[in-house]
Amino acid sequence: MAKQKAPAAIADINVTPMVDVMLVLLIIFMVITPMLSKGVSVDMVRTKNAVAMQDADKEDAVMVAVTRDGKTYLSPGNQQVTPDNLPGKVKDLLTNKLDKTVFIKSDSRARYEVVETVVDNLRAAGVDQLGLLTEQQPSQSEMAQEKKAGS
Repeated sequence: MAKQKAPAAIADINVTPMVDVMLVLLIIFMVITPMLSKGVSVDMVRTKNAVAMQDADKEDAVMVAVTRDGKTYLSPGNQQVTPDNLPGKVKDLLTNKLDKTVFIKSDSRARYEVVETVVDNLRAAGVDQLGLLTEQQPSQSEMAQEKKAGS
């Protein structure tokens, strides 16, 4: 009786489970990423000498957003408020906080009157420290490099 040999070992890697896991992770990140943005997204004003405000990225930072159409949103919670109701809600948010800075981010095309009303109402609420958030305007050399890369 002849002894049977075992079949040769397969040297290929089975990538199907890895692809399945990667697709699941991709779907999870695609669903979660939009939820991570804090507050309402606005097209902020671009300035040449922007000052970095790392405190605005904190989870418990009080932020007021003014959209292009004049709506006002208060974060944390991302709730729409009228400028008249802003002082009471901001006072409640700042009661037990050490850092009493309120950050304002406004759309570049928002009416200045609405932004001014928001600032006035925050001052009426007793807020002494306001942070006006802007975006850094790219320098001439950065814009030239972008044009060269796009060509």
